Amino acid sequence: MDKGCILVTGASRGIGAAIAEALALDGFTVACLSRSGALPTREISDPDVRARFVTTECDVTRHDSVKQAIEDTMRRVGLPLVGLVNNAGLHLEDDAASQSIAEFEQVMSMNTTSVFMASQIAYPYLRDAGGATIVNIGSFFDKLGVRRNSAYCASKAAVGAISRCLAVEWASDGIRVHNVAPGYIATDLNKASLSSGSLSRFLAKRIPTGAPGASEDVAQLVRLLFTVTTGFMTGETIYLDGGQGMAL
Repeated sequence: MDKGCILVTGASRGIGAAIAEALALDGFTVACLSRSGALPTREISDPDVRARFVTTECDVTRHDSVKQAIEDTMRRVGLPLVGLVNNAGLHLEDDAASQSIAEFEQVMSMNTTSVFMASQIAYPYLRDAGGATIVNIGSFFDKLGVRRNSAYCASKAAVGAISRCLAVEWASDGIRVHNVAPGYIATDLNKASLSSGSLSRFLAKRIPTGAPGASEDVAQLVRLLFTVTTGFMTGETIYLDGGQGMAL
């Protein structure tokens, strides 16, 4: 029996693709929203799992695109919307003294405004499901001061604030909201830089568990948040960083 539909933004690759697979394995229909509209780039041999994917092209920075994608998806799947995972994101580095305002706003639009916008558009469907969960993908940079990362750190701190506010405001509608804040996670996009060279040596010393996490680590935590049935847990930021953010 299908457990309902969960929307995942940025689901075509990396952490988003791993999240989509984990949720499909758990019996959810997963609406994979991405600019390309492509299936998750994962080696999935089980045809039943792949059959639970619904793909939709979506630019999460544009209100009309998000609205159309969600409306079209809900018409296609014919299932209650029981969840939303706001995963799509952008990481641009630059010196605070020289970073352009346009670039700063680009990061904020992708990482922060899109979270509020997608949640707002999905809200009526989540409310009507009679019990739903939103999981936002933040970052442990939300509590750190990181050189050349003013825009990124600010955007992820705002994701935590939005998560708390939505959790309080929508609790009476049966909607729980969580913020998952990963540390360094090896994906297909950054695996080479994290597995060799000076950054790899730095992280081996800096992360108490000894190495960066994997996309699957984030995916399994997100999956767990959709299996927790208590409505008393909401609005929390859950750090997944191997202890790095609290280590001296």
